[in-house]
Formats: sequence, C-alpha cells, structure tokens
Amino acid sequence: MSDTIKRATGLLVIEVVNSNPNGDPDRESDPRQRPDGCGEISPVSFKRKLRDLLDDHDAPFFQALPEKFRTYAERCFILEHRGRDRKEIKKEMGEVAHFMESEFVRKYWDARVFGNTFLEDGGDKGFIKTGVVQFGMGVSIAPIDILRQTNTNKAGVQEGKNAGMAPLAYRVVAHGVYCMPFFVNPNYAHKSGCTVEDIELLKVLIPYAYDMNRSAIRPDVRLRHAWYIEHKHLLGSCPEYLLIEALTPRKLGGTNDPSTSWSDYEDKTALPDEIRARVESCVDLVTL
Repeated sequence: MSDTIKRATGLLVIEVVNSNPNGDPDRESDPRQRPDGCGEISPVSFKRKLRDLLDDHDAPFFQALPEKFRTYAERCFILEHRGRDRKEIKKEMGEVAHFMESEFVRKYWDARVFGNTFLEDGGDKGFIKTGVVQFGMGVSIAPIDILRQTNTNKAGVQEGKNAGMAPLAYRVVAHGVYCMPFFVNPNYAHKSGCTVEDIELLKVLIPYAYDMNRSAIRPDVRLRHAWYIEHKHLLGSCPEYLLIEALTPRKLGGTNDPSTSWSDYEDKTALPDEIRARVESCVDLVTL
C-alpha cells in the first residue's frame, strides 16, 4: 500500500425503486426534486450513511469487516455523532500545542476525511475547514415520478384524528437513476490528518451504504456502480468531467420521460480506451 493518498475521481450510480432516497424537510419529506423534475440526493445524506456504518462498533456489519480494516476502524470515531459532548471535543482540540497532534485529529475519522464544521472560538488552533473527500449532489439522469399515498395502521396514529391513517405519509420515487460524483484531493491531507488507511476504509464502506441502511421508506436503493478512478499524479492526469461523463449511463429511447426500470438505460461498464490510458486505475468498488 502506498504511504501517500492519490488523487481520485469517483462516481456513484444509484438506482432507486419505490423508495425515498432523501426526503426534503421543506416539502414534508417529499423526495428531493429540482424545478426541471429531476431528483436529488444530497451529499450530507450519503455521508450520514457512511458515518452510521462506522459509528456502531457493535453492529454485525462492523464485526464482519476484514480484520485489517476492523482493527483500524476500532480506533475511528465519528465527530458528527448524535448527542456529542461539545465541551469534551473542544478539550480534545486544544490539549496539545500543535493541533495536528491532538486527540481530536487522531480520533475522528469523518473530520479527517470529510472536514470539520465543528466551529469554536479558537484563535490559531487551526481547525479543519475542509476535507480530503468531497461528495457532490446526486442528480437523476431523467425526471422522476413521485408517488404519494396514505399509510394505514390498525392502531390510530393520533387519537380522535384520522384514526389508523397517516395521510400522504408514503412518498417515494417510482424509479430513478442518480449519479453522484465525489473527489479525493490529497492537497488537504496535511491539514486534516487524513491517511491512506482512512481512504481505504472509505472505499470499503461505500458499497454497503444503502444495503446496510435500509428503512421502511427506503427499502430498495441499489448502488449499481461505485467507480473509483486514481490519477497518475497529484495535479490530475485527466479532466474530471471527462471521467464522469464517460461513466454516466445514457437514457435510451430519445425521450426525457421518467424511467421505469434499469433497462431504460445504456450502462457504462468501463472507460473508453483513450481515457483509460490517461489514468492510473479505474475500479468499481461494488464488484470488489
């Protein structure tokens, strides 16, 4: 394993079937949707699933990690943890003269990888402002149809009102294929403390983000591809937009109507030879 993080470009291809991949709190938890009808999955939503996988050290998934990853992950904790103790974290930030040597940097995997928004008054403490890995907005290739129905329950949801019903509580995308780019920028590693081991652990977590985080409203979200492309040098050996465009599925039929199944798309299973020659490697983390 290299001792330096390589620059990389990633692309998640996510198929949504009768599920709500990311509810919008401003629209009563409707699936997120743009004015043009295309669906959205926020970067925060996807990163939360990765954090949750790593946060629960007692979960069967965590215990099933390959030993070399589990041993490392046991020393990794999540800064964006529900119920965190802000005073304790502030103490961890300032317990040594140099911030990079602090317990805060050693402890919190998500702060090293994604960056830190834990804002405190600290003067010259050098708090992390951005991370090595940034996920972009996931946007569906075609517009989506949203189904809204009333949930029913034998026991009343609210006594005396709509007994046994939750009006329009079931809000799902009938079908959609979303693409979410992500970027690994080693230029910030010396500021966040991110290591090669942190990135390798990220690559292990990504394929299980949806499979291990199913819910009643999100039962069937399929990660079709998780492309991970390493460049030949730090400055990048190929424009990232070319890599993303080359691996984005194309909707068939010549229309922009909502899709009904995966067969509505032309899948991309590899980079074209002329682009592949410009990068160090291209793998699908799902098949690994």
